[in-house]
Amino acid sequence: MRIKLQRSNIRKLEPSLSRYEVSDSEIPSLRLRITPNGIKTFILLYRNAEGRQRRYTIGRFGDLTPERARGIAEVKLAEIKLGGDPAAEKKEIRKQAEREKLSRLGDFLTLKYEPWASARLRSGGATVKRIRSAFAKYLDTPLSQIGPWSIEKWRLARIDEGKAVGTINRDLASLRSCMAKAVEWDVISQHPLEKVKLLEEDNHPVVRYLSPDEEARLRKALADRDAEIAAARKSANQWRKERGRDLLPEIETDHLTPMVILSLNTGMRRGEVFHLRWEDVDLVKATLTIHGKKAKSKKTRHIPLNIEAVTGLKKWKKQQGKDRGFVFPGKDDRPFDNCNKAWKALLKKAEIEGFRWHDMRHHFASQLVMADVNLNTVRELLGHADLKMTLRYAHLAPEHKAAAVAKLVSES
Repeated sequence: MRIKLQRSNIRKLEPSLSRYEVSDSEIPSLRLRITPNGIKTFILLYRNAEGRQRRYTIGRFGDLTPERARGIAEVKLAEIKLGGDPAAEKKEIRKQAEREKLSRLGDFLTLKYEPWASARLRSGGATVKRIRSAFAKYLDTPLSQIGPWSIEKWRLARIDEGKAVGTINRDLASLRSCMAKAVEWDVISQHPLEKVKLLEEDNHPVVRYLSPDEEARLRKALADRDAEIAAARKSANQWRKERGRDLLPEIETDHLTPMVILSLNTGMRRGEVFHLRWEDVDLVKATLTIHGKKAKSKKTRHIPLNIEAVTGLKKWKKQQGKDRGFVFPGKDDRPFDNCNKAWKALLKKAEIEGFRWHDMRHHFASQLVMADVNLNTVRELLGHADLKMTLRYAHLAPEHKAAAVAKLVSES
């Protein structure tokens, strides 16, 4: 359909069930597109220098008069004859505007990387949080300006703060992965940290585990804490009873004791404990399953439970009164994200220093090695991808056997 595109004719055009177009009788490549909801838009249909058909949106009727649209079409047609490509140029302008909008680290994290990471990465939210915290001073800096010298200054400052080499490397690795996505998504043209290497670190650092005395103090602190919790609940119920109010369920503990007992006896990572579900715990067969999608190695593994772990989980299950969902539910029945406050208070009460939550995993492995369990079995229980990570515990075996070897020497 071809008509002269002028106000009176355009107003007569009614929307249809599907979109349609009307050509201008004066400039046939100028068209008016009418959508089912009545929106009328001027577009220019043309072929670029390579012979490919293109569509250039001029603007809406109402915002533009037919005369103004026709004038723009004539200018664009002249540019096309000289080799121009208005649609491609407009697309590039939009892409450039998008790049400028996303150029700063903070904006890129918020608008692009965080939504993707949260949906696609197992610990995407934690990764973004790590980048925001570690590189807070660079959030307003364009990605392309965070180069090798910026990172070198950042690393020196982190070392001066006493940060461990492993922590610094993990922070930098998170930022590098983020920037790699910025390149992939055409936000920046090249990776500014591509040649920046991670710091060399000791792959077999000193393993921190509990001494017998420390373990005894930790367990006593847990028992004392549970006694206080149970006493507080009984006191609360007595108060409610005296006032004729409904009583609260009796409790013997909260989440911390079963979490710690499970960690000491299985070597599970903190995230694995937080995301553990009752459906993956078999208290009859005394095993639990860590699924690959929640495991660092991406491989499913089955962990046997000893009598202490089984007893602890049975008590917790009875108190919880359910057999489905998260074993340790957080707020709104979501998994825990941290229990730092309770953990630090427990360590303070037990008078234990320099012992992290993750060190319970080291304690578990260390006790196995010192009990003469072979390293490959320890590797399988920990879920290490290969034996290299497990070898950090190898030195404990000869140390533990030193006393036995010493008996070969007769006393003088």
